[in-house]
Amino acid sequence: MTTLYLTQLLNGLQFGVLLFLLAAGLTLIFGIMNFVNLAHGSLYMLGAYFAATVANLTGSFVIGLLVAVPGAMLVGIVLEKLALGRLYSRDHLDHVLATFGLVLFINEVVRMIWGASPVYSQAPEALSGTVDLFGISYSSYRFAIIVAGLAVAAFLYWMITHTRIGMLIRAGATHAAIVSALGVNIKLLNTLIFGLGAALAGLAGVMAGPILSVQPGMGETILIQTLVVIIVGGIGSIRGAFLAALLIGVVETIGRAFLPIWMSALMPSSIAQAAGPAVASMLIYLLMAIVLAFKPEGLFPVRHG
Repeated sequence: MTTLYLTQLLNGLQFGVLLFLLAAGLTLIFGIMNFVNLAHGSLYMLGAYFAATVANLTGSFVIGLLVAVPGAMLVGIVLEKLALGRLYSRDHLDHVLATFGLVLFINEVVRMIWGASPVYSQAPEALSGTVDLFGISYSSYRFAIIVAGLAVAAFLYWMITHTRIGMLIRAGATHAAIVSALGVNIKLLNTLIFGLGAALAGLAGVMAGPILSVQPGMGETILIQTLVVIIVGGIGSIRGAFLAALLIGVVETIGRAFLPIWMSALMPSSIAQAAGPAVASMLIYLLMAIVLAFKPEGLFPVRHG
């Protein structure tokens, strides 16, 4: 039983890392630029499709990765320059309507190009085995996702807190007019932030491809969970997004794995097996409600100076 608990805990961390990659990108766009981008999940989906297609054609996961991340970034920049950048000063409802329309449009384009059937992607051969962690055998690829996600988190923390571009991002979030008066091109800065967020979404899609089916609409469900991460962690906080993503990833995974077992002790097994996953899917929203009740600004809100 201990082996099962450890395995599911690691699966929860792996899912949390994927959530963080999406949440970090969305935090940059939503929390810093104050733009509600429902199409962020579509960039995640496109990253998965780009990687799967290139990897299947070339036989190389790495080439798929090297094409997919810049590809998702390029799509994000094009969307920002052609349409979304014009909406920054508009109401959030306009953001929602415009990006929801993009979600529908991108889903249909994906169906036209790749069809409605799932596209499958293989993990790289070097990561097809297992590693020994805490006395258990765990998927090398899933462990690589955890390591890569932690590396990206460290890089983002360093970039935001210790570089000039990070300083400009933080300053532009609260004092855009002053930063612009100092000669900084705010429009270019916003485009770069949007592109970085799109690249992170694409990276999450690349990593998710070999463990999930790549199919139209795959970004919508995980986008909802990503929004929960941002709300729980604190809007605009990269640190909050990281810690909340790990927390929600573990809660979601542990709940789905063990709630049916625990509920079987209180009710017939058939009912527990049916009700357990449904209750588990509600846990993260219950967690969000509890956090909002006691800390409406989130667990780790941004402190503006």
